[in-house]
Amino acid sequence: VLSSSLPRLVREFVAQNNASQIKHVIQILSQEFALSQHPHSRKGGLIGLAACSIALGKDSGLYLKELIEPVLTCFNDADSRLRYYACEALYNIVKVARGSVLPHFNVLFDGLSKLAADPDPNVKSGSELLDRLLKDIVTESNQFDLVGFIPLLRERIYSNNQYARQFIISWILVLESVPDINLLDYLPEILDGLFQILGDNSKEIRKMCEVALGEFLKEIKKNPSSVKFAEMANILVIHCQAADDLIQLTAMCWMREFIQLAGRVMLPYSSGILTAVLPCLSYDDRKKNIKEVANVCNQSLMKLVIPEDDEMDEAKQSMTLPAEPTSEESVSKPETASSGESELDITALNQPLSFPCSSERIQVTLNLDGIVQVLDCHLHDTSIGMMTRIAVLKWLYHLYIKTPRKMFRHTDSLFPILLRTLSDESDEVILKDLEVLAEIASSPAGQTEGHGPSDGSDVRPGPVELHIPARAGQLSSSGMKALECSPSTPTMNSYFYKFMINLLKRFSSERKLLETRGAFIIR
Repeated sequence: VLSSSLPRLVREFVAQNNASQIKHVIQILSQEFALSQHPHSRKGGLIGLAACSIALGKDSGLYLKELIEPVLTCFNDADSRLRYYACEALYNIVKVARGSVLPHFNVLFDGLSKLAADPDPNVKSGSELLDRLLKDIVTESNQFDLVGFIPLLRERIYSNNQYARQFIISWILVLESVPDINLLDYLPEILDGLFQILGDNSKEIRKMCEVALGEFLKEIKKNPSSVKFAEMANILVIHCQAADDLIQLTAMCWMREFIQLAGRVMLPYSSGILTAVLPCLSYDDRKKNIKEVANVCNQSLMKLVIPEDDEMDEAKQSMTLPAEPTSEESVSKPETASSGESELDITALNQPLSFPCSSERIQVTLNLDGIVQVLDCHLHDTSIGMMTRIAVLKWLYHLYIKTPRKMFRHTDSLFPILLRTLSDESDEVILKDLEVLAEIASSPAGQTEGHGPSDGSDVRPGPVELHIPARAGQLSSSGMKALECSPSTPTMNSYFYKFMINLLKRFSSERKLLETRGAFIIR
């Protein structure tokens, strides 16, 4: 009855423009058949709804909600044969309606994403046919509602099922290929999910995901001005620290491109980037690729720090930098302050998402406090490799050269660990450490009032302090003569005196350091 008289009946109603009767027929097919308790009735209802859609032809678009909903309900049927009939019915409905189904895309996608993981091979095969048809419709249409689809995609991308993941990636690849659909605008919404799928156990899925990410990166390089770099920076920071080599290498390659394309937009995220990049610099040859890309990231990020970062007015400094410790605080507790700061650093490292987006800032500023915390923490970590320690010291030297005024706020807390680093087993580390200490000792930025030595035991009366050049007259005549005879000698600030006293103390307490490294350090 359904196969012969129903289409004729529906066509008659269409010819009469009798919408109420058409809706009545669809309602009966839905409520009394497709949603019936009896399997045979449900099967008949599904066949009837498909036949009704075919009879309606182009007019089926007017009744799609009523046609689609009962069929999608049958996608959840316990009987695999009925799930297959539901696929078949929906295929026929969509084939007739074509572009008219796009307003209902989200519910169709939702249903298909579940069938993609169906245990029955026939159902899965039927869903794949429907999936291909829907992809063809989306590809040829310019009416796709991407804004409405993104929340569903963002939710489904976190599925752990391999078939569902494959389904999701296949759709991302299709949407990327449609010129009228700009998926790049919404990449921050799905990038984290893509990196998670990249760690799938299936080689095929990993390859598909690599291709999708590769296409996005190509698009980013072509249109960097429209990319939301800041919104994705912390996502990359997290995945640059992944245990999975493919995820880590891919994220690091993205980070390299982001730093080079976005430039100073990435500066507010420097602390997180360094947390991810610095440990990679000590990788062995088994992770040579990651190490090489991490090295480029590190060098590129360092170049973004410029002298202008040191020229912030005092009002802004008071907002962005902590107040300097009073002389009493710095004199009485230098070591305690240092160890306390180290604990804070470790906490900060565990929260890479705490940095604000650059879009929230009127002007990109250097988060020096955060960077110094990360560098200090890595110097305190005895387990890190030699190349990482060298990179940390290069960073400190670079910051003292480019932003000396701001860096001298951190000198008291950095000084103890820089002194301890002189006991390092690597000559190269010690050389870099001495470069940093020499820069601290000779920098004019350290010759201002309020930046004197913090170790109370080292403080001497006026005549022996090497503060400001104008005080040179207070030196002994022989000292004065030496300075006059060597005009090229840099005028040392109070940290030179502090360093020398502390170095002699270390030689006195660590005889082994004196014997093995004494001549090397002094020279």
